[in-house]
Amino acid sequence: MDGPVTLLNRTIEGKALITGASGFIGGNLRSALLAAGVDVIAIVRPSSPAPTEGRAASLAYDDVDGLTRLMAEERPDWIFHVAGATKGVTYEDFQRANVMPTRNLLTAVREAHPTLSRFVLVSSLAAYGPSAPGRPLRESDPRAPIEHYGRSKLEAEQVVEAMDDLVPWTIIRPSGVYGPGDGDYFNLFKEVESGRNVFFGNRDRWFSAIYVDDCVRAIVDAATSDATVGKGYFLCDGRPITWGEFQDAIVAASGRKVRTLKLPEFLVSVAAVGGELATKIDKKPRLFNKQKAKMGAQEAWTCAHDAAREDFGYVPEVPMEEGVRRALAWYREHGWV
Repeated sequence: MDGPVTLLNRTIEGKALITGASGFIGGNLRSALLAAGVDVIAIVRPSSPAPTEGRAASLAYDDVDGLTRLMAEERPDWIFHVAGATKGVTYEDFQRANVMPTRNLLTAVREAHPTLSRFVLVSSLAAYGPSAPGRPLRESDPRAPIEHYGRSKLEAEQVVEAMDDLVPWTIIRPSGVYGPGDGDYFNLFKEVESGRNVFFGNRDRWFSAIYVDDCVRAIVDAATSDATVGKGYFLCDGRPITWGEFQDAIVAASGRKVRTLKLPEFLVSVAAVGGELATKIDKKPRLFNKQKAKMGAQEAWTCAHDAAREDFGYVPEVPMEEGVRRALAWYREHGWV
């Protein structure tokens, strides 16, 4: 992150413990909290570099004793659990990255710091699974994840929910988060800047998205609202959009002449098989695998943010077109494209 982000609507004071501060959402959240004057401690794995801003504690998530000592010593007012993995080889890989840390953090809180103000789990729309076109998911819908990542996020949510009244908690389920510094949507921008607007049979499929500043703002607003204790919320920037609309916005922001390529969807399956074969050889997870291909084949990944609006006043401030312009400007300024 480049510098302080002054974007919070609500006043938040005290000390915050954050996981995943080296990631896209976590890094932006850390910057916003520091800019608000919050004392921030980031948990970083022993093999990871320390953050460039704020304090850090080097701990492995399977070190329950170490986590318990940290809770007893620091006694944070807020815990923002953002860390997780979107790539893995087996379901057990996702459990180790998404479920085990959640369980151990809560065990440490329960044992050493039961007066915590709020434990916020940043989960995912994937914990609910895909939606139907024209019917965005709401919190009252059944949770039906379809692949390893979504199942592990649901399991992590259930670990949090099992705390009942022992720990005050809130769950946040963002839709697709994009913005400056994001690596997941970056390839779309890179392709457009290279003169290509590429679709793999997904142009008319639907998804919900949210600009990173809106996501960070909502996470803090939810944490500091009394109405959100023991509840979970979807986050998005408004109406669902198609991949065609999103990529057309990138083309418009770019101003470059592009060639639109409508490639057959089976190429995604081919890439997925290739990714899994490579993984069998070197045991490293790949972005393209059968699990990701299954997610991409769904007609809609959409949600509604009505509950967030009603309970803690969430209103997205950055329209998709403006968010895309800001992201592209950042990629250009930093030499990514």
